[in-house]
Amino acid sequence: MWGMHLTVDVANCNENRSDADAIARFAKDMVERINMKAYGDPWIVHFAKENPQAAGYTLTQLIETSNITAHFCDYTGECYFDVFSCMEFDVDEALNVIAEHFGSRDWVYNCIVRQAPEAKQIAAAE
Repeated sequence: MWGMHLTVDVANCNENRSDADAIARFAKDMVERINMKAYGDPWIVHFAKENPQAAGYTLTQLIETSNITAHFCDYTGECYFDVFSCMEFDVDEALNVIAEHFGSRDWVYNCIVRQAPEAKQIAAAE
């Protein structure tokens, strides 16, 4: 197994979806509770301010084993999360972190195993 990739699409999220500080607290909590190691601070940027129906924050938190990303919609209350790691993590704990920070379990989620087909040996560049 190369890694695990959890996707979570959540409706009816609370006001934390529109609060950069709350999103930063979520990122820190997620990293800690699924036993990952953050690589730097999270990037949290508000996009599409000119289009209220599309506006919202995007989160990217690099972790030493890959990344945690999320997109938050101010208008609809929807949030979209991705947790990808080449180290196994507790999916139920990741879901609990999302529910605790954004106040909803109205979700659809999938966790897939990431693994490319067997690779041919490639010689190192000299």
